Amino acid sequence: MAIIIAIVYFANRSKKDTGEIIVSVKKGDFIINVATTGELVAQKSVPIKGPEGLREFRIFEIKISDIILDGTVVKKGDYVAALDKTDITNRIKDIELELERYESQLINTRLDTALTMRGAREDLINLKFDVEGKQITVDQSIYEPPASQRQAKIELERAKRTYEQAVRNFKLKLAKANANMGDIQRTYNTSKERYDKMTKVVAAFTIMAPQDGMVVQKRNWDGSKQGIGTTMSGWDNVVAEMPELKQMISKTYVNEIDVSKVKVGQKAEIRVDAFPDKRFGGIVQSVANVGERMRNSNAKVFEVIIKATSVDSLLRPAMTTQNLITTWTKKSVRSIPIESVHSINGISYVFRGNKTRQEVKLGQSNDNEIIVLDGLFDNDKVYLNPPEKAEEWNLVRLTKTKQ
Repeated sequence: MAIIIAIVYFANRSKKDTGEIIVSVKKGDFIINVATTGELVAQKSVPIKGPEGLREFRIFEIKISDIILDGTVVKKGDYVAALDKTDITNRIKDIELELERYESQLINTRLDTALTMRGAREDLINLKFDVEGKQITVDQSIYEPPASQRQAKIELERAKRTYEQAVRNFKLKLAKANANMGDIQRTYNTSKERYDKMTKVVAAFTIMAPQDGMVVQKRNWDGSKQGIGTTMSGWDNVVAEMPELKQMISKTYVNEIDVSKVKVGQKAEIRVDAFPDKRFGGIVQSVANVGERMRNSNAKVFEVIIKATSVDSLLRPAMTTQNLITTWTKKSVRSIPIESVHSINGISYVFRGNKTRQEVKLGQSNDNEIIVLDGLFDNDKVYLNPPEKAEEWNLVRLTKTKQ
């Protein structure tokens, strides 16, 4: 824009004057843009994840030991990255030793229980035989004196109580043995389940592509890549992403002075530093309600997302963008360069081609030009800089100028 204006200025320079630049009042559409720098990001992407459930094993960070180059195109199932298995492998070995210990304890408990319960069963059988023997004695005592009969019955009753008590004790021993076996079995099962989970998780330490596409390494909060030697968080197990290149956005930031001008739905133009001759259409998709401070700066900015309405196969995530957001447009208005406007005692004026200082009423401005609401006509000539003896020129105040 500035280059075009400069060409117009020099094309309209007076032949007699080598230091004065005269330009014409321009009539046409007036546009106000907000310029920002941003970065291309895929609007949608498929995450490439590492193993799930790491925090269950108190693993909160894992080192990325290898990952393919950023931007590599892969097929579904192709190798993408590998995580350091040292920590989890050591844990698996510890659980293997634990399992061996529990398994040995389980076998020994089963043997001890079998021996104990076998002895208890034999005691019960013997006590039952004793009861039967005492019953025979009672049956035969009918020919004995009453005292002998009474004694036989007492012995039988005592044998029955002893047997019944032994039966109850046997049931208690059996319940206790089963409970003890159950505790050990549950402990073993828990450890075995943990072992199975860990062996399944460790298999996921070698990460494969979930689909065809381009692999883009994940960016950390400070913008750095999550490459070889960095760590993957147990809370966020995304190692890389596969962006959908057909839907791109420019993630940019607008300073707090200009953010009030930017609205959702405004048109924008996106330029990519890598291809300066190309232009891509865009539209403002979102404007943050809350500002944030830029790193190493006190400036407060607001995130603005610009959706690209035209895309190209050359576009790639992380490319730097230059964005022009059209925040205001007025059709068929007069405008002049900002440099041609001067002021005195609160009065804005221009040096007109008829050697007068003409008061002007001004409107909106952009980086280079300003709208003239009153004081000038179409194709009037004004000086870009003060001419010689400008202080002698008369100041013409505004009247009702015909538009």
